[in-house]
Amino acid sequence: MSSSGEVILIDDEHSVRMAIAQTLELDDFEVHEFSNTEGVIKTISIDYSGIIVSDINLPGQSGLALFDDIKLVDSEIPVILITGHGDISMAVNAIRKGVYDFIEKPFSNAEFLEVVRRAMEKRKLLLENRHLRLELAAQNAPGPRIIGNTPSIHTLRSVLVHVADTAADIMIFGETGTGKELVARYIHEHSVRRTAQFVAINCGAVPESMMESELFGHEKGAFTDAKQQRIGKLEHANNGTLFLDEIESMPMSMQIRLLRVLEDRKIERLGSNKIIDLNLRILAATKVDLKQLSETGAFREDLYYRLNVVRVDIPPLRERTSDISLLWQHFCLVATAQYKRESQPLSASRMHSLLTYDWPGNVRELRNLAERYILMGESGSFEFDEIISNEANPGVMTLPDQVERFEKTLLEQELLRQKGSIKGTMEALGLPRKTLYDKMRKYNLDKDIYK
Repeated sequence: MSSSGEVILIDDEHSVRMAIAQTLELDDFEVHEFSNTEGVIKTISIDYSGIIVSDINLPGQSGLALFDDIKLVDSEIPVILITGHGDISMAVNAIRKGVYDFIEKPFSNAEFLEVVRRAMEKRKLLLENRHLRLELAAQNAPGPRIIGNTPSIHTLRSVLVHVADTAADIMIFGETGTGKELVARYIHEHSVRRTAQFVAINCGAVPESMMESELFGHEKGAFTDAKQQRIGKLEHANNGTLFLDEIESMPMSMQIRLLRVLEDRKIERLGSNKIIDLNLRILAATKVDLKQLSETGAFREDLYYRLNVVRVDIPPLRERTSDISLLWQHFCLVATAQYKRESQPLSASRMHSLLTYDWPGNVRELRNLAERYILMGESGSFEFDEIISNEANPGVMTLPDQVERFEKTLLEQELLRQKGSIKGTMEALGLPRKTLYDKMRKYNLDKDIYK
């Protein structure tokens, strides 16, 4: 885990590469070494948070040629080129093409590190501005909002922004009550399909005998009770989005037919031979491990892999406790507008109960409690007493568990406030660097997602 950033270093001279890498590592940079340009492009993406330092004269592809390839991935990744030949015209040409800086061998460590630090700071600032622009666009757009400031929610919003306006079908995974349909609606509203239908169907709520007609529709007279033509959910969602909740509950016979639809984008209504072309996106949601189900034969393996092109994971509320107060305020505001009631501030002891409760029903449980609080107040919301009794029950959450949860929340909040700065977090919490790293490793916290 590094506090300064990541550097890809390319130099074919082993001794030189080792010396430069050691200089960078002593300044707390994480270094990935290459003796030539092979494989470098595969390690970077448009979200790459580091910089690249490369010798110009390399076996095979040169550093300048590599720079041209890097620009195709992201033209704003800082590239520092090194040469031992002092070619001024080459340096000028490289700078004009967009190379961040050009350093001539031999160079002092101080000079080199200053250039690297400036390049790293530029990259961090650029990614932060990109992230803020995406966040602003997403939050100001019409439709549902994904509320929260924890790193896991920032990551979720970032993933959704990147995949929302693509044609890919998506698998949404989350526990009961985490907001899978909200995420599906968010994807729909932030895609080119937003003006068309968003059609939701709960696969676990439709009887198996009705599932085929519900999805594919039927013609008049297709079966005994088919007194008129019916358009199925798949056809109704044409040009829009179909959301299949609790996909794990879909009967095996329907899984086979759904796989065919996913592959061909065509259907036939029951009782008809007419093929109907479909232009729709399918979002599927589940609360169970479909891969595990497919291994036991309870879910079709080919359908699992077909749906799992892009997977979106929604964190449970117990893993984002620092969002609870924000979510509570939001749900209370919505409830006051809905029920035309006044909202009273929650007492400190009650808020503490909310923050330390395990929330098995996740965000849905919190929203329901907020609505009852607005309708009946603290004294009338008996669930508060249940939450407190659970909190006090050592079988639910022991004192060490509560201490760990508080410690993790404190670390998350400070890393967020410090924008991922290890030095700032150390100073604010009064922790030695090694202790902070140990605690971040313990709670699986990555400083980069707090930037």
